[in-house]
Amino acid sequence: MARERVAAVAEILPGRAKTCQAGGKALAVVNLDGTFLAIDNTCVHRGGPLGEGAVDGNTVICPWHGWQFDVTTGECTTNSALKVGCYQVTVDGDEVFVEV
Repeated sequence: MARERVAAVAEILPGRAKTCQAGGKALAVVNLDGTFLAIDNTCVHRGGPLGEGAVDGNTVICPWHGWQFDVTTGECTTNSALKVGCYQVTVDGDEVFVEV
């Protein structure tokens, strides 16, 4: 695995998500009150961009059809049989890094 910079801390406001690229993957990076988490950006339902979705607590909501994903586990709360990938995130100074 490689550690890649995906954003500056200031680019992702608390309670928001942002689509970022790392390791050839599109990721949704979420700021939960200063704790950053990353999941695959693509909704398993119809491919919606999770990084453009609303954040409600630990959940990101797909902007296309409302499917919901727990950003701490990648589990789809709309259909518990489905899941998206999760990635380790670290913050170094003012920069956000993801292990991919």
